[in-house]
This record gives sequence, structure tokens and C-alpha cells, in this order.
Amino acid sequence: MFGRGPKKSDNTRYYEILGVSKNASPEDLKKAYKKAAIKNHPDKGGDPEKFKELAHAYEVLSDPEKREIYDQFGEDALKEGMGGGGPAHDPFDIFQSFFGGSPFGGGSSRGRRQRRGEDVVHPLKVSLEDLYLGTSKKLSLSRNVICSKCNGKGSKSGNSTKCGGCGGSGMKVSIRHLGPSMIQQMQHPCNECKGTGEIISDKDRCPQCKGEKVVLEKKVLEVIVEKGMQNGQKITFPGEADEAPDTVTGDIVFVLQQKEHPKFKRKGEDLFFEHTLSLTEALCGFQFVLTHLDGRQLLIKTNPGEVVKPDSFKAINEEGMPLYQRPFMKGKLYIHFTVDFPDFLTPDQIKALEAVLPPRPLSQMTDMELDECEETTLHDVNIEEEMRRKQQQAQQEAYDEDEEVHGGAQRVQCAQQ
Repeated sequence: MFGRGPKKSDNTRYYEILGVSKNASPEDLKKAYKKAAIKNHPDKGGDPEKFKELAHAYEVLSDPEKREIYDQFGEDALKEGMGGGGPAHDPFDIFQSFFGGSPFGGGSSRGRRQRRGEDVVHPLKVSLEDLYLGTSKKLSLSRNVICSKCNGKGSKSGNSTKCGGCGGSGMKVSIRHLGPSMIQQMQHPCNECKGTGEIISDKDRCPQCKGEKVVLEKKVLEVIVEKGMQNGQKITFPGEADEAPDTVTGDIVFVLQQKEHPKFKRKGEDLFFEHTLSLTEALCGFQFVLTHLDGRQLLIKTNPGEVVKPDSFKAINEEGMPLYQRPFMKGKLYIHFTVDFPDFLTPDQIKALEAVLPPRPLSQMTDMELDECEETTLHDVNIEEEMRRKQQQAQQEAYDEDEEVHGGAQRVQCAQQ
């Protein structure tokens, strides 16, 4: 009497994972795996689970014996051990066998999967002159580096024991009761091993780092601020943050913070400058000297007979900010003109102005019609403040009216009860 073969199970899923047909050649399998693995590699922001599935599917289908078993009996047969199916290979090792290392940079597959250290971010205050001219600043920083005496082991012997408090995970879970049938789980670093998962005996501690595995180092970094850089722009020093064992060192990042300038405002590649003219200057012409951000003296003047209107703008080409990484090109310098009108004129000044200015428009009304009109008085007013006050008053009145309506309804309801 012959025994029955294994029960047949799904034998198409691995082909679907790789995106190939069941009659795909070994070369087709290789091409499909390489393309999908690069796309889903964790170092490139891909899905780690998808990356593992791709590696396992390729491992099975690239082995003629395993593929034959899979095609005949499906996935369950492989799980039950047919065809010498042992534990799956490391998906990163399979990937490395194709590329001999990561195509995204880095060392071995083990090194690529190390935890990445945090970046250290520092604000760097700069003036508008710094961004216009470019500058360099030397900054002294302290950071942790791997102890050279113990090579980051923390012990003289290079040995350590697994922490009993956390089982070597470096983390503990505590439970907090919030109420009946309600609990909250919180994860925090183990206080016995300080989150390392290891315990080093006092006698075996490295004399240089005292078992901390890292020591403090001071380093001077020269930050180059290029012409045309923007407020908020980042300058990165790769791999200069705190070092830690089995960790890819993070970056030091400087974020530019531009200090406010008393005279110039920047908008992208353009500069804006505010200048106030007297009424005489606006009508009869002006000239003044503008000191630029690089110290140059620019003579600003109107054309003969030109009248400058209040709240008008004029531009000077190629006198704005230099463009980042193209400093030979510059934006525009805009000058915003406001006109300072006199508060009061004497009768003699009025007559003098009337003699040179265009005549007033004649009234279309007769003297008798004007006598029948009511005279009014004009008052100075801050229109923004006036509108704000009126809006607040309207909101208060609406609130009072709502209170009155709802309050009255409640009192009537209480009286009925």
C-alpha cells in the first residue's frame, strides 16, 4: 500500500511576488528580482516585508529542486521540509550576492542594517550682509566618539553579559492602570543597562571611557555660507554627529537664520528699500546716496521734471541679491517711496503754491446752491483701528443678543415646569 503525497497548496504566489509567469527562465527570474529588490530595498525607503518576500520567492524559484516541489505541491510542501528546505537565507545577503554591496552606498549588508544615529541640528544666525557677500564661520562643537582604547566595547576584555533586567533588548515595558479594565503600556529604556542591553562588571570597565563606550571630543567645524543662500537653508556635515557602537553616525546640520536688517528686506532674489521723500522732493526732484550691503555708494536721483507719486516703486536692475551658486547674476533692488506731506500750510504758502500748481477745478454749483448745503467737519482717523473697534463692538452685541434669547427661553421653560 502506497502512502499519499503531500496535499497540494498555493503554487503561484511566489511568481506573482516577482511579477513573472510560471514558465519564466532563470534569467527572467534574476532580472525580475533585481528590479523589484532595488525598488523595495529598505535603504531606499522601501517596504522591509516586501523586500523579505522578494528574497524568499527568488530563493525558492532559483533553486531547480525547490522550484519543482513548489510547482507540484505548493508552498506548504516546502514548509514541511520537502527538498531539504532549511531556514531562509538573510534577504540582505541574497541582495548582496547580486551587487557585491549596496548600490545606494555603504558597506556590508550587516553594516547597512545598523541603526542610524540622530542628526544634530544647530541654528546659525547670519546677517543679510553675510548672505549677500558670503562668509565662513568657525564653530567649536563637542561630540561623542567611539573610545579608541576599547574600540567601543566598554570593557578591557571586550566582553559583556546580557542585561537580566531587560533580557538584552535595552527596553522595558511598564503597565499603568488608568481605571477599571483600562491599562496603558509604556516602553522606556532599561535603567539597569541604560538602554544598551549589556552589563559590564566594574572591574572590567575600560579605564578611558568608564564603560560608556564613547568619549567626549571637541571639534572645530568651518561653516561656509555661500552668496545668495536663503533663510532656513541647511548646511550639512555628513557623519559628524555623535558616534555610538553598531550605529551609523548621523549628520550635523546648520540651519541659517537671517537676522532682520534695519533698512533692507529680502524677497527671494530681490531686495526692497524704504525711502521717504518730502513733498518738495516728490514734486521738484531729489537725489540721495544709498549705502548697499557691500558698502558701495549708489547715487539715486530722479529725472528732470519727474514727479514721484506716494506709495510708488522704482527698480534698479542687477542690484538685488546674488543668485545661489550663480553669484554673477543678481535680482533687482526695489525702492519704495513714501511722501511726507506737511501737516499745515500758511496763507502765504498756499498762495505761492496756487501760483505754480495747476488751478483748482471750478465748482459746478452756484453760490446760492452752496449756501443751502450743510457744512461738515473732517476729523483725522486711523481707519484700521476704527474698523477693528467696530468689528469687536458688533461681535459683543451679537453675543449679548444671543445670551438674551437663550437666557429668556430657559427662564420660560423653568416657569412652565
